[in-house]
Amino acid sequence: MSSVILHTSMGNIAVELYRNEAPKTCDNFYTLAKQGYYNNVIFHRIIPGFMIQGGDPTGTGRGGRSMYGDKFEDEITKKLKHTGAGVLSMANSGPSTNGSQFFITLAPTPHLDGKHTVFGRVLKGMDVVERMGKVRTDTSDRPTEPVKILSCSISSSDMPVA
Repeated sequence: MSSVILHTSMGNIAVELYRNEAPKTCDNFYTLAKQGYYNNVIFHRIIPGFMIQGGDPTGTGRGGRSMYGDKFEDEITKKLKHTGAGVLSMANSGPSTNGSQFFITLAPTPHLDGKHTVFGRVLKGMDVVERMGKVRTDTSDRPTEPVKILSCSISSSDMPVA
């Protein structure tokens, strides 16, 4: 099993990666985390009862590159769905536009099934995710006080070393 721990300004979130179902997406997230790409990156979009979104080093929601260069294809499977809180999924701007941005759900979001690649789930730290989901935001769903990924640590038995 492979996991990444996001050390955030509000506490730690450990996520399990679904390597067998979404290998390219997991490799991307794992490698970016290992390389420090997510260090000091904010959660730029938080919508209570829906999701927390981060992974864009520009902090705008319009940036971020994958380990493959720019964008890469979806790895959507009927087996993995947005069934509840704690699902880890890729943020995108349409089909096969995955980069570095990701989100963690705060509730079931079945309307996202078939549109976003699910590639993991929260193992530990769901209380942190829930607290993040309740921070004060502006009219653009941007937290009024920064919520950051300070650093990442990894645990792996089967992921590549980048």
